[in-house]
Amino acid sequence: FQFLAHPESKGFPLLQASPACRPDNAPSLFPLLCKEGRGEVEAFASPPGGLPEHAHGITSTMRACESCQQQNPDDAEFCLRCGKEFLPEAAPEDPPETDQEEQYWRTLIGPGKCVQFTLTGGWSWKPAWDYYRRIFQRFHSAQGPRFSLTWNWAPFFVEPFLWFLYRKMYLFAFVYFIGPIGSVFLTNDISVPIVWSVIASASANYVYYWHLKDLVLKVKARVGLDHVARLRQLTDGGGVQPYVFWLVAASLLLKAGVFFAVLGEPPLDEELPLPDGEPGGEEMEGRRMIL
Repeated sequence: FQFLAHPESKGFPLLQASPACRPDNAPSLFPLLCKEGRGEVEAFASPPGGLPEHAHGITSTMRACESCQQQNPDDAEFCLRCGKEFLPEAAPEDPPETDQEEQYWRTLIGPGKCVQFTLTGGWSWKPAWDYYRRIFQRFHSAQGPRFSLTWNWAPFFVEPFLWFLYRKMYLFAFVYFIGPIGSVFLTNDISVPIVWSVIASASANYVYYWHLKDLVLKVKARVGLDHVARLRQLTDGGGVQPYVFWLVAASLLLKAGVFFAVLGEPPLDEELPLPDGEPGGEEMEGRRMIL
């Protein structure tokens, strides 16, 4: 026996044998083509179940003929034994419209998890999609999107602009960065940023809903994109900014430092006693002696 290359072998080795070759004395590791000089080519069956996927370095996949169960190369157009034509496989269909829409929103929110609280389930650590899917249902109506008052604790506990930056809403992050600073400068009231935090927490979910909805509409409006290409673009535009975690940690440390610094200062209306060596100190001591 001798292995040789053949243009019809589809990358598989062929075994050239004598005219007396039989299937029972042929090796069973490869589908064989027994050639008798220049006569007719006869195909012998491969082992039951086909070849191992990586047997002897072969990485091509095999497809079985529905008529005779002959194992054929994956790109073969006809069966090597019975000659049946292989019909081209149908292209995978896109999921239904409702499943596509949900997958778009899930891709934009990302696979991350967050702390969640419900009256029935209490505190839990679940995917962010579970939380926002429940919240976004309040904004849907038969007439279209509508505002519904919800509360998001994240912008309240951290700086609102950091939460908007974390969710890639850069315009709102800029507004909530400049707004509190300008308000304190104009009013000389350091409690004004708390008002901004309350406004951000009450409107964050609705603003985030419209942000994601706008991204979905833009991707769906682009012509020539299939389902996979749309998901790829939504992945790039959605998700979160991981580096914001470090900014949040730095912000919390700064707030803690300012709080303890203010707590350690004495009250402004407390009068400190003047030392004897200071001007006015001896006069105050004399008054105490007279009293």
